[in-house]
Amino acid sequence: MIKSCHLKPLMTAIIAGSLLISCSTHKDSDNSLILNASGYFEATGINFLVFNNWYNGMFSDSKMSGIEIIHHGIRTATNGDVRLHPTPEQWDAIPTFIERNPNIEENSIEALLSYPDYNFRYRIEATSSGDKMVIRVVLDEPLPELLEGRAGFNLEFLPSAYFRKTFMLDSSLQSFPLYPAGPMEQLPDGEVQPLPLATGRRLVLAPEDPERRVTIESSTSEMSIYDGRNVAQNGWFVVRSLIPAGKTGSVMEWNIQANSIDGWVRKPVIGHSQAGYHPAQKKVAVIECDPAGQTNKQAILYRISEDGTYQVALQSRIKPWGRYLRYNYGTFDFSEIRKDGIYIIEYDGVRTKPFIIDEEVLSLAWQPTLDLFFPVQMDHMFVNEAYRVWHGAGHLDDARQAPVNHEHFDLYAQGPTTDTPYRPGEHIPGLNTGGWCDAGDYDIRTQSQYATVLGLVQVWEEFSLQRDQTTIDQVYGFVDIHVPDGQPDMLQQIEHGVLALIAQHRAVGHAIPGIIVPEISQYTHLGDAVTMTDNQVYKPGDPESKPDDRWAFTSRSTALNYGSVAALAAASRSLAGSNPELSSECLEIAEQVWEEEQGKEPDLFRVGNITGGRVDFEELRAAVELLVTTEGQQYKERIVQLIPVIEKWYAPNAVLAVRILPHMGNDYSEILEQLTNSYKQRIDSLYLENPYGVPISRGGWAGSGGVIRYAVTNYYLHKAFPEIVFPEDVYRGLNYVFGCHPGSDISFVSGVGTESKQVAYGFNRADFSFIAGGIVPGVLILPPDFPENKEDWPFLWGENEYVITLGASYIFAVNAANSLLNAL
Repeated sequence: MIKSCHLKPLMTAIIAGSLLISCSTHKDSDNSLILNASGYFEATGINFLVFNNWYNGMFSDSKMSGIEIIHHGIRTATNGDVRLHPTPEQWDAIPTFIERNPNIEENSIEALLSYPDYNFRYRIEATSSGDKMVIRVVLDEPLPELLEGRAGFNLEFLPSAYFRKTFMLDSSLQSFPLYPAGPMEQLPDGEVQPLPLATGRRLVLAPEDPERRVTIESSTSEMSIYDGRNVAQNGWFVVRSLIPAGKTGSVMEWNIQANSIDGWVRKPVIGHSQAGYHPAQKKVAVIECDPAGQTNKQAILYRISEDGTYQVALQSRIKPWGRYLRYNYGTFDFSEIRKDGIYIIEYDGVRTKPFIIDEEVLSLAWQPTLDLFFPVQMDHMFVNEAYRVWHGAGHLDDARQAPVNHEHFDLYAQGPTTDTPYRPGEHIPGLNTGGWCDAGDYDIRTQSQYATVLGLVQVWEEFSLQRDQTTIDQVYGFVDIHVPDGQPDMLQQIEHGVLALIAQHRAVGHAIPGIIVPEISQYTHLGDAVTMTDNQVYKPGDPESKPDDRWAFTSRSTALNYGSVAALAAASRSLAGSNPELSSECLEIAEQVWEEEQGKEPDLFRVGNITGGRVDFEELRAAVELLVTTEGQQYKERIVQLIPVIEKWYAPNAVLAVRILPHMGNDYSEILEQLTNSYKQRIDSLYLENPYGVPISRGGWAGSGGVIRYAVTNYYLHKAFPEIVFPEDVYRGLNYVFGCHPGSDISFVSGVGTESKQVAYGFNRADFSFIAGGIVPGVLILPPDFPENKEDWPFLWGENEYVITLGASYIFAVNAANSLLNAL
């Protein structure tokens, strides 16, 4: 799975040679590119970022690095850098960033980079001159012989920005291919790579479109344009010039002109809930305006009648909030409107899509996640929906013991021993059951599995959702969507997660980091999971048997064990009525593993983000669930010992802390009340940080998950301390996810709200499609100040990848808000 990590904000200029980048304009007034205080070049409708961002430290090429162009509000180009392939894939070699030196007085940036394995250093220099920018690749020593014919300067252009457009490269006139169809060649080593679509010295992209027209001229060497999608569906169009051999100094020069529309101003974004509003809740739209726009005009709320006429329900001047990131903001409060109906908001010539004010707006908003997203993610099951088969029963050959001392490319790793009775490569029986394919990929990440089970148990215990719309048959491994089977779907999903967790304890005696395919060629698989392996257990020595089974990474981790204990203990409560035998086994294993961990030194094996959270956090989680399940005094005593952990890190542990208030004494309650007062002061200060009043993350994985967890936390704290934390602290989080966020007003829940994510990073992403009920990470703040969520390009995982844990917390948050509103 593609997972979260912080982008490293860095900056540099381009490669040897001199790249000239200018904004051609339709006006005589000055439109010079200026290196601004935020560290990027700016002109009307155009920004050039020069290594403000760097390749993702965990996943290499995440299409957010090097020279980047934000063109009339859309990031259309990235990865301007020296690369060793015409169309680099995610794990291909990337350079090492050394330093970046901006010079505001000279309007220039210089960056130093290297490929240490080849003893190759280079500088990228970017200097603006009027509306032009010169970008040079500079070498102090000639290109190493091993890189001759390989190293070149690449600049990648977003395919969806150029679909249905044309380009000119010298005398070659072409349309950008909608589907990858460029020529390929086979190299002597058997590898294949794209051939150029065209080659020449002067390239014009989208000459017919003033918003996207870019002209590139090379005075030193030929340029080629490639379609990177020929080798990977997430590839971009790549413009490339090879670095010449045997030369030093400025070895390459391009001129790039990015067209600027005269007087261009970005249209306002009216952030609001696409899912609508309950009549009784606070209703505030956040209006995002270009710095050259206005935040002092009147907004109009229209009510749409059944004959289609628009009636003014409210008209008022918006309230300025101020500057956040790169935009100016104002708010439009229409809380006084309580009449049921269909409404739209208009501001400065922009109208929203229709939304609803009604008491039932949230009663349906969680259902696609339970009815569709979770069933589709179920591993080891055949999943059918009416005439459609989502996928067959895949990975029935799970799993082979991972080799020792092995680092996997997707953050997994195996330590120096297997910590199991099995030899490396040996089949571990019993792991081919239960679990959900994690995120947009197909692995079973244990940390995600137990977090999801815990989230679903909380939903069940708090709201007792009896909804039954799905047939789930564990005996035959069959799921049929939209076909009730007489059992609550929530309980069946809890059971499915439990089957994966308990299988690990049955098979090897402890929780394991997870199960994943061994090869990148399998990992990049897009399609039906049943075709990822042959579904036959590998038999060593049999020439007809394929060693394509997924690997089980099995190193012991105390944190993982505690997390698994918590989920099993919690699930034992939920499953007591529907599956008492499994319920009893869950609790028996949970208590046994707790005793084992309490009686020894912790196993602190850590790697990536697949070996559990902090040990003390996970231990607290296990103690809480065991206390709630058994009321055992030993668990209460351990929680008392862990109170300093709660005090130091209250926000991430607040839900656990308040859930056990009935089991603890008055002193404990007083501690939590003080902590909640401090917490409330912190969340109230969020209104000073951003106009949405929620915690917006600034890392390489966007923040929908954090905002939803914030809403869930506030619900529990409101229930425990209603005079401190208020219902509005819950509603804000959902409004954010439903469209009241920076950058756009789209709902981040596919299929929920009038306009929602229809292109996302699920396993059907190659089809530019979505899975209803899936929640994407949302707005990624591209350093230093650009909010982005691509609505036409699914492959940016930090913005668009579904995750199973978020599904559970989202269902909780919607039902929490709905219960509070309907109690008014």
